[in-house]
Amino acid sequence: MLHLDLIVQWYREHAADLRRARDEQRELRAQRPMHAKLDDLEAEITYLMVRALRPATVVEIGAFHGWSTTWLLRALRDNGCGTLHTYDRADHVTRTVPAALADGRWRFVPGDVRRAELPDTPGFVLVDAAHTAGFARWYTGTLFSVLRPGAGVAVHDVFHGRRPWPRSEGAVVLGWLRRHGIGHLTASRAADPDTRDRLLGLKRKLRLAAPVGPAGRDPMLFFRMP
Repeated sequence: MLHLDLIVQWYREHAADLRRARDEQRELRAQRPMHAKLDDLEAEITYLMVRALRPATVVEIGAFHGWSTTWLLRALRDNGCGTLHTYDRADHVTRTVPAALADGRWRFVPGDVRRAELPDTPGFVLVDAAHTAGFARWYTGTLFSVLRPGAGVAVHDVFHGRRPWPRSEGAVVLGWLRRHGIGHLTASRAADPDTRDRLLGLKRKLRLAAPVGPAGRDPMLFFRMP
């Protein structure tokens, strides 16, 4: 079960490495202008989950310019192991990910992920692609259903409001979680401001408050397979 106290613990345990990763991401964004789709809390929780879970295989569906990709690769680098498989129809990400960061730990697969061959047992999955109910039904049925216990998942653009719109991607994901009895965590400004405020306060204490990416509403949802 993923809960706030565990995220707080990970922030404290990995504060030094996270500070370095944040500095590197800030420098990367200055050198290679890109649209950062994850804001700081979302990116940091993603990084921390990968650090803590130490997955051998990570799957990223939807990369755009590579902001989430580079965060994932830094987590794998800092773990000293693991491979990232990224799927996207566009190849913008291949021009923004530094070669030194990608070398030996990244595989980019262009095209429709629904027609691609996926790794058998990913330990972490990030989804930020077609935000439709139909696509959500595909990945919850095809990918989530075969994840092993303990695997981590992050789904972007779920909580722009207190709850997702009916018949939306977020509604499909939450419905799948309810049917399987799986809880989730979000730092969404709209859906869970208390969690967001506690994490922002912790970041100030750990000297991690200076912005790296753009400010946002933190709509990402996180969970672990039981």
